[in-house]
Amino acid sequence: MLGKTAGGLFWLARYLERSENTARLVEAGFHMALTRASIGADEWSSILTTTDCMEAYTKRYGEINPDHVIDFLIRDRNNPLSIISSVSAARDNARLTRTALTREMFEAVNDAWLTLKRLFEKPITPSNLTQVLFSIRQQSAQVRGTLHGTMLRTDSYWFSRLGSMIERADNTARILNVKYYLLLPSGTSIGSSLDNVQWEMLLRSTSAERSYNWLFTGEANAKTIANFLLLDGRLPRSLRYCYDNIADNLLSLREACDDEVLACQQAEDYRRYLRNQSIDQLLNRGLHEFLGEFLNNNSSLSDQIQNDYRFYE
Repeated sequence: MLGKTAGGLFWLARYLERSENTARLVEAGFHMALTRASIGADEWSSILTTTDCMEAYTKRYGEINPDHVIDFLIRDRNNPLSIISSVSAARDNARLTRTALTREMFEAVNDAWLTLKRLFEKPITPSNLTQVLFSIRQQSAQVRGTLHGTMLRTDSYWFSRLGSMIERADNTARILNVKYYLLLPSGTSIGSSLDNVQWEMLLRSTSAERSYNWLFTGEANAKTIANFLLLDGRLPRSLRYCYDNIADNLLSLREACDDEVLACQQAEDYRRYLRNQSIDQLLNRGLHEFLGEFLNNNSSLSDQIQNDYRFYE
């Protein structure tokens, strides 16, 4: 496969995953703002920080305004990290890699773009926001289902899965990092009502609230939730799950291409590292420090994949 095609598949999946992640963050923030108005501004600030949009938003609008935040994150074409920008970029990459996709897969991506483009033509209001976010998640699920249901398990599929898992791991780590380092005003907040609200928001934004309640009884606590999102291989958005998949897909590529690449060993080493960690070890070390290192390593692995498979050639 040409490196440019491999890169197009990788980024197609990353952009779609990013759009869904942003939609879940907005949904969680909207819910928290409705039910706990006194801390609503903090929620929107945390979402802008998590999506790396705070600086751009501040330059554009200044103070935090929920309506402006929602529009900026969902339908602002001048924001390269908005949902409309991400879906548009995904569609461009689908057109670039059309010959590597099944017909159903290309049609699913194109339909997602057309559906959301029409949906975003009108301003988003509190009364229709829930339906808009549902449509975004639904379109993402349809594309993901089509990928799993129609694509051959060859390099096209593996590069797509790599993009999804790299982006998903980045999103989960960013949310956790913001929670631990930016949202809590001081260490005395840990275990307070504010702390519990933020953990609820975190579970909602990672689509893990119901799964957590199925597996664990009693009141949610920071240690158990952190372990669930970091090291529990059963959760599709945990760091452990993402790196199990990243390492497996790179192994499949190595076997198919009969080529030893640095990214494969790098992913395997980090998978082994995550499997050998306990939540107590990570907390004693400092979760913010671990997550900062993880984000750097995840970005480094993404760059290594792009270099190994010559995405820009």
